[in-house]
Amino acid sequence: MEAKYLRSIDSDRKPLMRLSISKFFLFFMTTICLNGCGGGSSSSPSAISPIQQEEAKTDFESGTFQPFEQFSQICESPREGTDAQGNPFRDSQGSSTDENNWLRSWSHELYLWYDEIADVDPESLPTAEYFDQMKTFEQTESGTPKDKFHFSIPTDEWVALSQGGVVAGYGAEFKIISSSPPRRVVVAYTEPNSPATSDPVNLIRGAEILEIDGVDVENSNDIDTLNNGLFPQLGETHSFLVRNNAESPPRSITMTAEEITSTPVQNLSFLQTESGLVGYFTFNNHIAPAEELLIEAIKEIRDRNIADLVVDLRYNGGGFLAIANELSSMIAGDDAVGQIFEELEFNNKHPEFNPITGERLSPKEFLTVTQGFSVPEGTPLPTLGLERVFIISGSGTCSASESIINGLRGIDVEVILVGDTTCGKPYGFYAFDNCGTTYFSIQFRGKNNKGFGDYSDGFSPDNLSPQVGLPIEGCAVPDDFDHKLGDPDEARLKAVLDFRQSKTCPETTDQTRASIMAEFLTNAPSETSHKKRLVWRQNRIIQ
Repeated sequence: MEAKYLRSIDSDRKPLMRLSISKFFLFFMTTICLNGCGGGSSSSPSAISPIQQEEAKTDFESGTFQPFEQFSQICESPREGTDAQGNPFRDSQGSSTDENNWLRSWSHELYLWYDEIADVDPESLPTAEYFDQMKTFEQTESGTPKDKFHFSIPTDEWVALSQGGVVAGYGAEFKIISSSPPRRVVVAYTEPNSPATSDPVNLIRGAEILEIDGVDVENSNDIDTLNNGLFPQLGETHSFLVRNNAESPPRSITMTAEEITSTPVQNLSFLQTESGLVGYFTFNNHIAPAEELLIEAIKEIRDRNIADLVVDLRYNGGGFLAIANELSSMIAGDDAVGQIFEELEFNNKHPEFNPITGERLSPKEFLTVTQGFSVPEGTPLPTLGLERVFIISGSGTCSASESIINGLRGIDVEVILVGDTTCGKPYGFYAFDNCGTTYFSIQFRGKNNKGFGDYSDGFSPDNLSPQVGLPIEGCAVPDDFDHKLGDPDEARLKAVLDFRQSKTCPETTDQTRASIMAEFLTNAPSETSHKKRLVWRQNRIIQ
């Protein structure tokens, strides 16, 4: 098997599932194994067997599949030299048909919806196009693709991304409000001590990007220049024309991409209201440092005796599932002990064992102690024991973040959603390398304590009309880039505070609905460069 596991999760294997431009990479950098799961014997007969030294049968016969291990690393262009661990590549000379046979058999064995894949002749297409066919083309109830997370990247790019621990960037999270002309790109938030916040750049939330390297953002067809500037390689320097707000004059700035370390928990604050103290913080990445920062935040919140908690997940694309579990456990407290946070389900060929690791499938229960990401393993978790929590959401709220919503709802903690429909990813996958390409194909889904995990259209505030995702109590509110995150006048946070008092939501005008739908559609995957990067971040790491 060619599944790749990065460390930074623990000395054993802790797999992965979702993230963010500046932050999501960080998440990915700490591990290379996308989504896997828990305990049991690796000697299970259901586990993937070692690569077989047998001659593969390559004649296509519809419905007949050889073990995919027989086609492993038989390559049209074999690699020479060593891999990231210093081991010689095991590539041997073959053809694109051999690589396609690997994809065909691998997908048939591990893809969650393997029985919805059309059986395509491996000789019929180049490998990249063939991989695009190795998925379901069914649609969800909303009419969106059932599988919108199927992708591949060059292995050397994936290794650099996964093993670097940090991401190349400016320390600014860009929000593409409209991806086609007339385009609009703004700064969603920035990282402290980064090029984006240094003098004289001083980017702020809501700053609009007007030009990139002399190319007009709003109307130009030069997509490559725009994407290259927004999502640079390490050391690249790009120029920008920006405007802080409609009243400010445009100004020119230059930024050079550096290694950016994400600060996943920010903006902790306490808001005094007529009905008690409200705690608030933004949580942008389920990465290893988040464990310590979340614990520190929860301790302070606990000591302030709050009436309600607001967790802002609008830009959190995911990360370590155990971090999501820890936060959910701290919110719920003692009532969660012994109940299921998330249970993984692979395709019907593998009902008892994880087919990648060989471990016996067992539910992930709510936690009482730390898992050792950035706090010593086994440290008791502080708890709040809340019966409800407010979640600020957006179309970038994905995977591990959605697990928080689903996991808490599974034990009857009231989750009130304010913002936009979440991305809709109850799924996960492991990274598999073959012949220099790393493939990501959905291999399992997650379910909560009630056995529910069917939210492929996301979760939606129940006043949103027309509905896109699964409706839960809350308010649909467009993102507000005119106020800082944590400002009580910021539209989504203000809606939370008002809802606490009146149980009513802001009026959902046609303009409101159009703005929310535009955000949802803009973050749906497509073939453009920045959309593919969004897919990278929409993952979840599992212990």
